[in-house]
Amino acid sequence: MKSSISLKILLFIVGLIGFSIGIALLFFPIAFEASANIHLNKNDFSLLSEIRASGGTLLVFGIVIFLGAFKSSMTKTSLQTAILLYFAYGFSRLYAIIVDGMPSQTILNAAISEIAIGIICTVFYFKHKE
Repeated sequence: MKSSISLKILLFIVGLIGFSIGIALLFFPIAFEASANIHLNKNDFSLLSEIRASGGTLLVFGIVIFLGAFKSSMTKTSLQTAILLYFAYGFSRLYAIIVDGMPSQTILNAAISEIAIGIICTVFYFKHKE
């Protein structure tokens, strides 16, 4: 995979987003979800476990994506990971809208952003493919 400064910047930013949201969900789920007007019960240990698990997953995938900005041997894997991760989240949210109804504006914005990031990463993938 051909690397470029713009690709490295993309992987840096997209990886940092995943890493940051992962940190927030893993270590501060109640406060982070409250920012989207989602109010969690601190005694709902099962739900908190589910949220923290997705946070840990995002954190790890964010690191993988982020490393692609600095290690050229990881660029392709990082970009593929970003495509899969952001499309999975974005399209899962679209599915949730269809079956559950319209979420808050914050969640809707997240879905739009995730799909947009997935599209941008896909364009970069085909543009830089050898």
